[in-house]
Amino acid sequence: MVTVISIGEVIFPTKSTYVARILNFVLLKNLQSLNPFLFRYRHLLLGGLGFVIISNVFTLYPAQIFRLTLDLLESLLYLNRIEENWLGSTTLPQIISMTALLSGVLVLLAALLRGLFLFFTRQTLINMSRHIEYEQKNQLYHHYQQMSRSFFRKYSTGDMMSRISEDVGKVRMYTGPGIMYTINTITLFIMVITTMLMVNVELTLYSIIPLPILCYAIYKVESVVTQKSKHIQEKIADLTAFTQESYSGIRSIKSFVREESLTDLFTKESNSLKEKAMELVKVNALFFPSIIFLIGLSTLITVWIGSEQVIKGTLTTGNIAEFVIYVNLLTWPVASLGWVSTMIQQAGASQARILEFLEQNSELKFPEPATGLTLPPNFYVKLDRVSVRYPETGILALKDISFEIPPGKTIALLGKTGSGKSTIASLILRLMDPDEGEILLDAKPLKQYEKTALRNAIGYVPQDVLLFSETIGENIAFGKPGATSEEIKAAADFAAVLSNILDFPDGFNTIVGEKGVTLSGGQKQRVSLARAIIKKPSLLILDDSLSAVDTKTEDEIHSNILALQQQTNPPSVLLISHRISTVRHADKIIVLSNGKISESGTHAELLEMKGDYWNVNNMQSIEQEVW
Repeated sequence: MVTVISIGEVIFPTKSTYVARILNFVLLKNLQSLNPFLFRYRHLLLGGLGFVIISNVFTLYPAQIFRLTLDLLESLLYLNRIEENWLGSTTLPQIISMTALLSGVLVLLAALLRGLFLFFTRQTLINMSRHIEYEQKNQLYHHYQQMSRSFFRKYSTGDMMSRISEDVGKVRMYTGPGIMYTINTITLFIMVITTMLMVNVELTLYSIIPLPILCYAIYKVESVVTQKSKHIQEKIADLTAFTQESYSGIRSIKSFVREESLTDLFTKESNSLKEKAMELVKVNALFFPSIIFLIGLSTLITVWIGSEQVIKGTLTTGNIAEFVIYVNLLTWPVASLGWVSTMIQQAGASQARILEFLEQNSELKFPEPATGLTLPPNFYVKLDRVSVRYPETGILALKDISFEIPPGKTIALLGKTGSGKSTIASLILRLMDPDEGEILLDAKPLKQYEKTALRNAIGYVPQDVLLFSETIGENIAFGKPGATSEEIKAAADFAAVLSNILDFPDGFNTIVGEKGVTLSGGQKQRVSLARAIIKKPSLLILDDSLSAVDTKTEDEIHSNILALQQQTNPPSVLLISHRISTVRHADKIIVLSNGKISESGTHAELLEMKGDYWNVNNMQSIEQEVW
């Protein structure tokens, strides 16, 4: 059976999946994208290489010290026996003791020096990997920030989090331990084999016979371990997701009395995880004894063949001891090959996932700050025959929409869910571009405006409020970093939430919790409004952001908006809602239906038309009377 491997533009036909994996290991194209990082930290990489070589030199010394010590002691005993106790019964033990003590001191000194340079090795290579990890995470986070809404619709939050944490972590294992152990394996293997060959070629060849078998066995077992570990990680992810959903939806679980059934499901998931973990334990239980057996076999061959050569007089007893130490020194480099190769393959796969994101570019192109237009304190917004179709679903969200938002005026959009109201807000913010038509700001195309200047000029209160797990004051100041406490308090007062905040024991220092869990829906909406108003925007967009607010509070907020528009250079306001009470005071109301404008005018004018607006008004009036 022939396996065909395609790597880049080259196709490799092979007769073995093992060869295929070797080729994938050698030619991991994705890891080449890390070369700029490695070049940037080349001083750490080269320093680490030097420290590895030096530490391995001190690794070899103990074997040579043992050889010299054993040979010296053997010679002394031999001469003392031939020359009829020429050293004397008292002097010989002293010489043996001094020789052993000196050898011990030299071995200890070599071990200390080796440990010192291993410390330097880690301080350079592992330090390098942490720098690369830091830069990669920042690179990914910055890239996320530049992407458009279509990107975030395509990929889930969990997927993005996985790539910036798990995948970057696996790449770090390659740039740190992977490179470190690879360098150590290569240098130590070359140094040990060279030294062994210089002592005795025949014994070297015999003693390393089991090592290739050990290498292949470890490689194959590591593949099984990797696969089973992957299954375990998937099960852990499933169990974590299940647990998270259970805790998040604990109210629903209790209200439907589903505690027992969900406990049974959790037990089932836990048992599945346990079974996968036990399979891995069985593999490891066979794995390590096999390694010990092959290492012992190599040592046995060394002693056997070496003893024959000692009898022939071609080797000394010290040489056998030296070779036994060398064989054991080779064990870790050979054993680490399978682990390192798996680590590198995982890093290659993770880097491919990272590159998949980094190679995607936002379809929204903004001009550079130096060339882009900036906005005046008040500007005129015009939508000219705008149409939008969502690429993910093919749904026509907006069709031939045209209207204007004059400076200092309040324009309202009214329509049912799915009528395209929020899409218009996204277009004005330039979170997306229309498929047809264009949007003009002061008679200039929206695409000509610099991103920061554009979005700083607009205060946006979205329908789905997101508060950060910080204090209320910090959440309001998010709209204007460095805002004073007076500005924060004034914004809260404008949003009619100041009294609620002051009722909390910690006031503005109250932690809102994850997604504002400690606040009610209406309080979250008003804090979000305060966050938008504190930046003193030229255009304020309220996207159904008062839906959870009672009528009295809503009237207070509208009064504040009306008062704001009586000031010098007042902001324009775009009100988006499905409620008549929210839009009735607007200077102009635009009614949307199925992505099209069905009616427009003032509240009184639209009632006279007796169309869609009139029908909605009657239905909501009846609902209020019933309520």
